[in-house]
Amino acid sequence: MEMNMSFSRDMDDEYEKFIRRMNPPRVVIDNESCKNATVIRVDSANRHGILLEVVQILTDINLIITKAYISSDGNWFMDVFNVTDQDGNKILDEGILDYIRKSLGPESCFMPSIRSVGMKQSMDHTAIELTGSDRPGLLSEVSAVLRHLKCNVVNAEVWTHNTRAAAVMQVTDEETETAISDPERLSRIKSLLYSVLKGSNKSSLAKTVVSHSVTHTERRLHQMMFADRDYERTGGDVLDDRQRPNVDVVNWHDKDYSVVTIGCKDRPKLLFDTVCTLTDMDYVVFHANIDTLGPDSYQEYYIRHLDGSPVKSDAERQRVTQCLEAAIERRVSEGLKLELCTTDRVGLLSDVTRIFRENSLTVTRAEVTTKAGKAVNTFYVRDASGYPVDVKTIDSIRQVLGQTILKVKGNPDDSKPVSQESPTRFLFGGLFKSKSFVNFSLVRSYS
Repeated sequence: MEMNMSFSRDMDDEYEKFIRRMNPPRVVIDNESCKNATVIRVDSANRHGILLEVVQILTDINLIITKAYISSDGNWFMDVFNVTDQDGNKILDEGILDYIRKSLGPESCFMPSIRSVGMKQSMDHTAIELTGSDRPGLLSEVSAVLRHLKCNVVNAEVWTHNTRAAAVMQVTDEETETAISDPERLSRIKSLLYSVLKGSNKSSLAKTVVSHSVTHTERRLHQMMFADRDYERTGGDVLDDRQRPNVDVVNWHDKDYSVVTIGCKDRPKLLFDTVCTLTDMDYVVFHANIDTLGPDSYQEYYIRHLDGSPVKSDAERQRVTQCLEAAIERRVSEGLKLELCTTDRVGLLSDVTRIFRENSLTVTRAEVTTKAGKAVNTFYVRDASGYPVDVKTIDSIRQVLGQTILKVKGNPDDSKPVSQESPTRFLFGGLFKSKSFVNFSLVRSYS
């Protein structure tokens, strides 16, 4: 049976390669037709997951997607993106434009086995994945254990949402500066980290994975938190109803689509986050329209399940709504943004997070990167008791770490409630000129 499945996958891969050779992707980059954005058009043979792959490539080079139009009925996929750089300018750098052409065009070699999950082998570092219940000081405890085990954290990203925490960390051996390969040592690392995550709560769900795989970190974090069911609301949820994204799911029976509309505050990587979740939930996006109006973003997706069916019940509709809300909220960081830039050294993350913990600060999100001997770490912190972060506390921490090493980047913008006007505002509706469009209705259980 296993051999048959492997043979089937090989045949699918060969078929995709054949289709790709017969119908190579076409990429057109236009800096003339739009006065305030670069327009990127991608035409390609269609397959499940290709939308996520394209969005992921654009997001990975820090492009801001201000508008997008997607259509993939039939066997052909067409994408049009309006993009800018982080400062809102057109993309004029020939190096970046050439990268886009090569990554999305005929020369590209992205395949589902690599891009959709983002896994490949590496001996440069050891990958550690952690999920568990969030609590004040958790990152400090994890970092202290890794330091005790003579592991150096070279890259890491930590998300917290709805009382859950997830982390993807890349570590090396303190002495050799390479991946850790000894099975007994790997087992000990996994065991001790599991004990930290579990804490004293016997009913706590915790998971640790140690491997030599390289993953697309943000893609993997979405998958981990989705698997950990962070979308299920608890009493510890910090967002009130006014701050939550406005997500609506209805069925268009004449076309057998479910239409998902999302209104929320715009931010970088928003489209990537929502497309990740729809892909993980095995929905296919047939059409979509994305538009940014001032500080707000409106997204509209016409979807079906992989089996070709629209959303079938109220329970499924509620789950889609909750999962998309969670996907948007995971990257919304509550707290004060601190940026640390200094020469990298073993134990740096452990020392910094210990100082935060000793000053009653808890980390809600963290990004740790090292390159050419330099460490650039970004932390979002808040007071462990729920009060606003005291300026005096930050001043004392900066005195310990160094005024120039730790910089305060300011409070995140206050979340504003999304306008409730026309909650099912169909931006894409003009494509389907049909009187029956008014036949949308809320999904009802078929049971």
